[in-house]
Amino acid sequence: MTDLHTFIAGMPKAELHVHHVGSASPRIVAELAAQHPDSQVPTDPEALADYFTFTDFAHFIDVYLSVVDLIRTPEDVRLLTFEVARDMARQNIRYAELTITPFSSTRRGIDERAFMDAIEDARIAAERELGVVLRWCFDIPGEAGLEAADETTRLAVDLRPEGLVSFGLGGPEIGVSRAQFTSHFDRAIAAGLRSVPHAGETTGPQTIWDAIRHLGAERIGHGTSAVQDPALIAHLAEHRIPLEVCPTSNIATRAVLDLEQHPIRQMVEAGVLVTVNSDDPPMFGTDLNTEYAVAARLLDLDERGVAGLAKNAVEASFLDPAGKSRISDEIDAYTTAWLAP
Repeated sequence: MTDLHTFIAGMPKAELHVHHVGSASPRIVAELAAQHPDSQVPTDPEALADYFTFTDFAHFIDVYLSVVDLIRTPEDVRLLTFEVARDMARQNIRYAELTITPFSSTRRGIDERAFMDAIEDARIAAERELGVVLRWCFDIPGEAGLEAADETTRLAVDLRPEGLVSFGLGGPEIGVSRAQFTSHFDRAIAAGLRSVPHAGETTGPQTIWDAIRHLGAERIGHGTSAVQDPALIAHLAEHRIPLEVCPTSNIATRAVLDLEQHPIRQMVEAGVLVTVNSDDPPMFGTDLNTEYAVAARLLDLDERGVAGLAKNAVEASFLDPAGKSRISDEIDAYTTAWLAP
């Protein structure tokens, strides 16, 4: 696996399921915590490893929100966004659709226009200075209910920043019906945004069906339980509805008991378009390179297989055709050079 790890590290990649605040490195989290001593978040980067050990999904949400509470100014937003891009550049990530929850920041008093300016300034700088193309998915924090949905939709549609391409739904699934957000997704889709809700991570296949039928889902965040319903997995394969799979995340949040029980192989064998993602990488002690290595082991992939998995993410992305071709060609050229005698 040593050579395969090296191959993965150098391979150009796209990532489709990765959260803004959840991508804050221990260094950045500790720095922000030190600036806000009223927070419960540790100021020692090494202590964050224990802090980011989760007992279940509900505990993960509590810890996640405590980190969200550290983002209090537009300067914090800009710093976080650019540093996330810097970490992506180190992994040869060429393109990422970063999930952002603007409601979490605006409700804490950050001016909405200043928030938009901060992420856009970081996006432009990341592409210019780091070669990382960022696009945004604004997501509704499901636990915050219809008020958050109303506000997120307004921010996405009325204040739409240039980098915004999609609309999502995150947070806990248990007790949070997908159908209640139908009108919000209808409005976002009518405005030209693509539908990418989380579904089937900690609940059964019905949540995924609801995301497809009520929210017009074009991709599914996680979709871990899809394999439990043969009709659903066949529908996903037939209609080329990709799954944004995050193996280590699913173990960390106890959505799946262990990697050997992860359903990624069943998804692939059923013909589903599977993409590999890191979700909240520092919180789960991972990164995208590690997730590709995990997927390669679970799927018994060699370099060509890993490259094919990487091209799935490009295909499933909301990049324009020229952008997709550029990254796919780069993956092919890299793979050919690697495998050349």
